[in-house]
Amino acid sequence: MATLVLTVVGSVLGGPIGAAIGAVVGQQVDSRLFAPKGRKGPRLGDLAAQSSTYGSPIPKLYGRSRVAGTVIWATDLVEDRRKTSSGKGRPKQTTYTYSANFAVALSARQISRVGRIWADGKLLRGDGGDFKTQTAFRLYTGAEDQIVDPFIASAEGIGNAPAYRGIAYALFEDFQLADYGNRIPSLSFEVIADEAPVAIGTILSDLDAGIASNAPTLVDGMAVTGDSARGIAASVIEGVTVFARDDGTLLQIAETAPAGPTILSEDLGATRDGKPAPFMQRDRRPWSTLPRRRTLSYYDVDRDYQLGSQSVLRPDLGPREARTELAAALTSSAARVLLERKTAGAGAARDEISLSLPWRYLAISPAEQIIIPGVSGNWLVREVQLEGMVVRLSLMRLPSPKPIPIAATDPGRGLFEPDVRHGSTVIELLDLPWLGSGVATAPALYATAGGTQAGWRRAGLLQSNDGGLTYEDIGSTSAPAVIGTATTVLGPMAGAGFDQVNSVEVELLHSAMILSPSTSDGLVAGRNLALMSDELIQFERADPVSPNRYRLSGLLRGRRGTEAAIGSHHVGENFILIETEAMLPLTIPIEATTITVQAQGLGDDVAVQRRVTVKRNALIPVSPVHLSSVRLPSGDIEICWTRRSRDGWHWVDHVDAPLGEDTERYRITLTSAGGVARSVEVISANFIYSAAARAADRATGATSMTVHVQQLGNYGPSAAAALLISPL
Repeated sequence: MATLVLTVVGSVLGGPIGAAIGAVVGQQVDSRLFAPKGRKGPRLGDLAAQSSTYGSPIPKLYGRSRVAGTVIWATDLVEDRRKTSSGKGRPKQTTYTYSANFAVALSARQISRVGRIWADGKLLRGDGGDFKTQTAFRLYTGAEDQIVDPFIASAEGIGNAPAYRGIAYALFEDFQLADYGNRIPSLSFEVIADEAPVAIGTILSDLDAGIASNAPTLVDGMAVTGDSARGIAASVIEGVTVFARDDGTLLQIAETAPAGPTILSEDLGATRDGKPAPFMQRDRRPWSTLPRRRTLSYYDVDRDYQLGSQSVLRPDLGPREARTELAAALTSSAARVLLERKTAGAGAARDEISLSLPWRYLAISPAEQIIIPGVSGNWLVREVQLEGMVVRLSLMRLPSPKPIPIAATDPGRGLFEPDVRHGSTVIELLDLPWLGSGVATAPALYATAGGTQAGWRRAGLLQSNDGGLTYEDIGSTSAPAVIGTATTVLGPMAGAGFDQVNSVEVELLHSAMILSPSTSDGLVAGRNLALMSDELIQFERADPVSPNRYRLSGLLRGRRGTEAAIGSHHVGENFILIETEAMLPLTIPIEATTITVQAQGLGDDVAVQRRVTVKRNALIPVSPVHLSSVRLPSGDIEICWTRRSRDGWHWVDHVDAPLGEDTERYRITLTSAGGVARSVEVISANFIYSAAARAADRATGATSMTVHVQQLGNYGPSAAAALLISPL
């Protein structure tokens, strides 16, 4: 007599082929779902590498996933040549930069939006939508009516450009490649198809019209690839405990096996000839047949979708290890729940029972659960055989429906790329005294810039020497500078030197900017030099007041001949830390009187502009110091001073500072209250205000006289040092 066998395919606990996804009837395979095998479903790592191979599968995305995508369109790299100045007296350099235009397919079903984007593992686009590298970006969500991208249309010609309807893709235009070695980097995208986690059942039902599933287990996201329902469904439910049965119309998939008919105790042990027989056969495999370690691998959403794993270790079990890969995005706690369910199911499935029942129990189907009279627990029907009007059932035990206590999970440490925005560009133009050694032969005019937020890196610069009529591309800024404003007033002092009385508080642009203390030796070596108003100061102590605010004290004032600005400070004035690596020297034509610079970074909608009047502070002499007067017996007054030099700033005992100019000359200007100023030039560091000149001045009503002394240099006069003579 023929034997009719109904059996569950695979393991309902997520075995080698994933789970039960159909029924075999008389060795015939359901053609709706089990057509000749196609490609298997996605594995971990399948979506990690960007590709451009013809025929590469484009995944269907559900929930939130990180995918590399497939390049579906690109132009040749675009070369841009520009000439930039290398400094006065040096030839201009020609630099080459490259950009790319390309499109990357992301999903074979419609998506909602794109979040972060990584390039070569580094953050290219932040969660707020800001790009860290210059590019134009457009997203097409995969609607069936989406339009052709205008840039692709202009490159391919009207009528020749595809709209890629039904395909979600990203278009990059003029993507600057300098940050990536002048090549297109490997990109990966955080793609959101549904804003909330998605149920496994929703994914399965969407994959094939022949599947109906209400499996409620949620995953944060999944990228499904494959060309057969078998491979796709197997990959989707590999790590999830489900039960499947074919009702003749649809493949029903659920996480709870449906209840079968009630079995009466008197029906146990049925035989064909009615002779007594054991009512059941029970077999329990030893624990040693189970793997010692069971591991579930997944994409960890808490670690930027990097590969994560959760493991259960039972040292008392067998030597084997079992690993399951679930190509889904999960939290570590959700992955742990799935793993514990799988482990509990494998432990329960060691217990197997065979029953013989009368033919009227033929309505029992595989993948139903039944209760055996006198036997504890619920049992899953794995196979049904009808032979000689006796129904023979092969059963395995189901795990307890009670919730499984889940241990605390640790997702581990991830390699995270900080998501910091660029913010707006802040640029300053500095006309400084000469900061180097030797004598300057060109103005020391610098562009220094930073950003209002920590992600700022640089800005492109344009320079105008004619009041903004024409501009020249001069490249980009140097390293970010430490820039801020004064929140208190830096008080005055008499002359330059150490200031142990005054202090000042400054607020920097953002908390990632840091000021550090120094030592006296460090100050002598030139550390902690800053510009406030027109005064150069140095600070020994920098005490934090808040995350981006410092109190500066232990000051050296009027550095490099800037003591004339000591009394000019106010709240809100700029503070700029002078660091060579953060300053870009500007080339200044000899005839230029003003310089205008425009700067535009990634965070700027429009260019930021600064203009400065060229004073050539590095070229003019430093004002004389230590003016004094001596009244001589003849009635003459001798006025003396000490010259300073822009050729070297270190004090050397018993050695005069180098002159630093072609000749030594001074301009003396005498001005009485309400009188007319008169000037005279001398060639030594003293001047005789004669008795006769004094008498003539007194005759005009003068009672005092102010004497201004300027050193005359190759490029102009110094600032004036003043001395009051009173009484005259």
